[in-house]
Formats: sequence, C-alpha cells, structure tokens
Amino acid sequence: MKWVEMTSHWEKTMSRRYKKVKMQCRKGIPSALRARCWPLLCGAQMCQKNNPSTYQELAVAPGDPQWMETIGRDLHRQFPLHEMFVSPQGHGQRGLLQVLKAYTLYRPEQGYCQAQGPVAAVLLMHLPPEEAFWCLVQICEVYLPGYYGPHMEAVQLDAEVFMALLRRLLPRVHKHLQQVGVGPLLYLPEWFLCLFTRSLPFPTVLRIWDAFLSEGAKVLFRVGLTLMRLALGTVEQRTACPGLLETLGALRAIPPSQLQEETFMSQVHSVALSERDLQREVRIQLAHLPKSSPGPAPLPQARLPGAQAIFESQQLARVRESTKPEIPRIVVQPPEEPRPPRRKPQTRGKTFHGLLTRSRGPPIEGPSRSHRGSASFLDTRF
Repeated sequence: MKWVEMTSHWEKTMSRRYKKVKMQCRKGIPSALRARCWPLLCGAQMCQKNNPSTYQELAVAPGDPQWMETIGRDLHRQFPLHEMFVSPQGHGQRGLLQVLKAYTLYRPEQGYCQAQGPVAAVLLMHLPPEEAFWCLVQICEVYLPGYYGPHMEAVQLDAEVFMALLRRLLPRVHKHLQQVGVGPLLYLPEWFLCLFTRSLPFPTVLRIWDAFLSEGAKVLFRVGLTLMRLALGTVEQRTACPGLLETLGALRAIPPSQLQEETFMSQVHSVALSERDLQREVRIQLAHLPKSSPGPAPLPQARLPGAQAIFESQQLARVRESTKPEIPRIVVQPPEEPRPPRRKPQTRGKTFHGLLTRSRGPPIEGPSRSHRGSASFLDTRF
C-alpha cells in the first residue's frame, strides 16, 4: 500500500518525501509494482508523455541493415532459458528486436551495443515495449551516458574511479589485483554495462536495479566493491589465487548463499561510499586522463545521480517550457489599393457674407459707408 500511495501522488512524493522513496527502494519494490515504479523512478513516463508517437514511428521504420543483422545474431543469447525468449518467433525476441532497433534509429550516432541486449531484456520482462524503450533511453543517456557509444569513454573513466576507490577502501585487495595483473577492464564492463544481469542471481539483480534507478551509478560501485570483498577479502582467498586466471575465477565463483538478495543488499548499502565521494573521485581521475586519448572526452556532468535529480531536471524543463516567451509573429498585409486624389472643395461664393445673404434675404439698405463712418461714433457716444 505504501507504493500504491506514493505512485498515485508521485510529484508530491518526490518533492517532499524522497527519502521514503529511497528507503523503500532499498527494501525492494514488490514484483507486481515494478512495471509501475521503474518508469516513474527513471523519468521514462515523462519522456513517453512528451513524445507520444515517437516509439510507434521508430517501430514501423526500417532499421539499418548492419545493426539489424548484429541485433538478430544476439537475440537468442539473452536469457535463453527464460520462457519469454525461448522461441525466435515469440513475443519476447520480437519485442527485443523492436526495442533495440528503435534505439539505433533514435540515436544513430551511438547505434547498438551488445550490452544493451540483456538490459532491454530485463525491462521487457516487466514492461510493454514502448515503456521498456524509454527506460532504456534513460539508462543509456541519463544514468550511464557514454557507456554504450562506439568509444565507451565513460566506462574507461569509471574503471579508473573504481580502482581508486578500491585502493582507498580495500587496499589489500587492490594490491593483490596489481600483483597478478588483473586490470579493471577485465571484469568491470561485464558488471557495469550489463547492470550485473550476467553476473548475479536474478532476484539479486532486481534488487540492485531497484536501488540503481533510485540512487544512480553509486549503487554499481557499491555492488562492485562488495563483490571484491566477498571474493578476495581474506588472506586465504588471496593466497588461493596466485595468478590472473585464478583471481578472475574467484570473482565468478562467489558462493550463492552470500549472494542471496537480503544478505547481499544489506552489505551493499553499508559500503562507505557517498555520492559526494564518488563525484570527487570522478573529478580527480578525469584530470589524470591522458589528453591524447582517442575518442571524445567523458562528460560525467551529464550523469544524474538518481531519481530525485531526474525528477527535478524534468520539473525544471517543464517550468521553462511553460514560461517560454511567445515569439512575435510578423504579419504581412497586402498593399492597399491607391485612393483617388482628394479634390479641393469649391469655396467660391461660399463666404460667410454670401451664406448670410442667402439665408436672410436681400440686405437692408442703409447709409453709405462714408456717412456711417463719420456719424456712428457720435451717435453712439452721445
């Protein structure tokens, strides 16, 4: 009932009670409500509302033949034992093809990344194709920008950030990895790019996603650090891994009992890594990146730290759109027809004296002007 109440008044909840949302996400979203909560948390519902016909247009449009062939080869690899994706003609594989094709058309400069397959598959297990598409867009562009493009520049930056955090929080594990030559790019892309869908039990993956969509990429780093501690945290564990292959094998062979969702997630949330710590380390490692590295530079400022930042960003965009000044329109009217020149009125014979004469009849005769001029003053005075 808590989730039903919160999602029914989502704007009020996110504006005033986000801490409650975060704590409920850490406890786990009920399976029946993930289809309602995930699009709200990641902002996909607002994106779909603002672009009501975009997905339908992309779904019916022909895809790039190069990407369509690559996507087609990967469809059967996504959860092959799940009943939804068993048959090539089933609605699961068809929906996955449509969602991934739509993204290549929506962002042709990025195209298709193989790691998007399992992410989109998990979304389709809970959501209709259109909502799954917009959630995929938000994950690729807001939560993890620079992860799924052709250069994966943000993955390389986060690999350096992860090693720096490992050196600070688990120094002995970091030293062991350095000694055996296990770099972060040997295990981190599978963890972060696929959002742990290929590395952990599915119930635990769903709990990670609940927290990830609420709190952002910080959760991925916490999960990775927890896995490192579980696999190589003791002296005995590190001694049993004298080389590169043994160490990588230990990261994949953590006992399932330690990965059970309740036990595992309580350890994840206890990792001493705040959003401020993560951002500070990102800035440090960004300054240390070689300037001559190929591809575009990472843009960590494009990554928003979870549901609250996404909600505030969308609200601000809506306010700006509503207060946007109206562009004045210039109306061009056709030229008026030329008017005939105004004629000067005839005033001959229309003096005041003439008008008075015509209205009163003939003038009254009187003395001549010379007589009136000589006698009028004396007659009036005396």
